[in-house]
Amino acid sequence: MTTYGTIPVATPTSSGIEFVSLAGVRINSGLGTPRPWKEMIKLQDLSFPTSFFQIIQRIKINVAFFRMNYTIIILFILLLSLLGHPISLIVFIIMMVAWLFLYFLSDEPLIIFGFVINDRVVMMVLLLITATTLFLTNAKKNIIVALGIGLVVVMVHGGLRETDDSFFVDGEGLGSGGRDVKMPLKNPASSSFTLS
Repeated sequence: MTTYGTIPVATPTSSGIEFVSLAGVRINSGLGTPRPWKEMIKLQDLSFPTSFFQIIQRIKINVAFFRMNYTIIILFILLLSLLGHPISLIVFIIMMVAWLFLYFLSDEPLIIFGFVINDRVVMMVLLLITATTLFLTNAKKNIIVALGIGLVVVMVHGGLRETDDSFFVDGEGLGSGGRDVKMPLKNPASSSFTLS
């Protein structure tokens, strides 16, 4: 039997699996991939910086490299601080779901009353609503202290972890099995580097 002229129908797939996969891809593209925790806490990579400039440089490089890990740490500390305030915890979870659906998982721009809303506007509105609702739940002190502790943890780790004047190249195609490769600069003042 021939099927000339028929329109192929897509077979229904498991939308739950696709949804979770899409969530992972969108979050990784927004925050970056989480780095291995063992790499983050290597004791041999921790040392005191010799100057204020070195502290700033280390923090900048480490925040860029461990962005997802630092976000997880700050959110975990915030979650722990809200355990004693169940209403705040519920608001926090609702806002995280709103962030997932409206910002991280949206394939196309948000359209309200026929107007296309930019992703940056959506992010700013969600940030404002999240901050406002959490501060209205009588957990202001806990939230401020948790965010302060999280920032201190990030700054201390970022300032103490050595960067060795190196940068990280995405390992795709370098024969490293898809891992990021730490590559020393031949001359840190130069804009060129070599793989040797």
